[in-house]
Amino acid sequence: MSRRPWIWLLNGLCLLSSFASGISLHHACALTPSQSLADAPLEFTVATYNVENYLIRSIPSRVGKSEAARSQVTSIVFQLHPDVLALQEIGSSDALDDLRLRLHSCGLDLPYSEFAPGHDPAIAVAVLSRFPILRANRHTNLSFVLDGRRFKTSRAFSEVELGISPTYRLIVVNAHLKSRRTVPEADEAEIREQEAICLRLLIDRIQMRNRRANVVICGDFNDSPDSPALRIVRGAGPGGLLDTRPSERNGDRAPSADSRFSARRIHWTHYFSRDDLYSRIDYILLSRPLAREWLPDGSYVFSGPDWGLASDHRPVLVRLVAVDR
Repeated sequence: MSRRPWIWLLNGLCLLSSFASGISLHHACALTPSQSLADAPLEFTVATYNVENYLIRSIPSRVGKSEAARSQVTSIVFQLHPDVLALQEIGSSDALDDLRLRLHSCGLDLPYSEFAPGHDPAIAVAVLSRFPILRANRHTNLSFVLDGRRFKTSRAFSEVELGISPTYRLIVVNAHLKSRRTVPEADEAEIREQEAICLRLLIDRIQMRNRRANVVICGDFNDSPDSPALRIVRGAGPGGLLDTRPSERNGDRAPSADSRFSARRIHWTHYFSRDDLYSRIDYILLSRPLAREWLPDGSYVFSGPDWGLASDHRPVLVRLVAVDR
């Protein structure tokens, strides 16, 4: 059977992107003469990306994603070249397969997948991975009481354990908290705060099972870093999480002029057109054991032409080394 014309076009776009960005299709590391490939520590990347209504077909509540937009999502993910990709706003398992096959045709193979539908029938969360999924839990029935009414979390929380190497395990928790759109049932910020409590309880259970677990908590949390929801998810004390806070790779390296504040770099991940507002609402948080294996210089927020054709969000990526420190 002949391949469809858009596949050939997509292959060409992907190859052009790789040459323009100077990105190799394969991971590489510099070795000293005394090192062998087997001795080199394995570096790998984790990315999170809200792909904004990645639906193959339109439904009454949402418009299906255009061919141009799906191709642009593929091009951006290819440029990131992640080893693990956490996705939000995937419409169905068919939509996840569509993206996975497009990436495969580009030369990015993420063969292991987990699709986690939740209470919202339109969109779900999912994970694609280069590494095998050893265990997966779909937390689909979490609920809370607010103003005397019981609510379910809008989307499922996906928890997967990956075998990065024979001796290194990684747990990825992928979440998409309540949007900032108002709803008649209750205040949207209070709903999001309750969902954050549910997520924090899940994190606590994971850490109680294994205090040394390497855990990534990532996704679209729909709130600012200083919000009650984010403070709840980050936690404090031994179980507290590190906010990686990557920035654009745009050449900004100078420190802040005022030592009380962080450097003036670009961290925003979402554009809200109604209010013309750029904000950081997509996060990659790390457990304390994993934070020691984080490589800040290899972590960033994607910046490139036509990012808005793909989604109203920009993906975030962090680089890690698979060595327990």
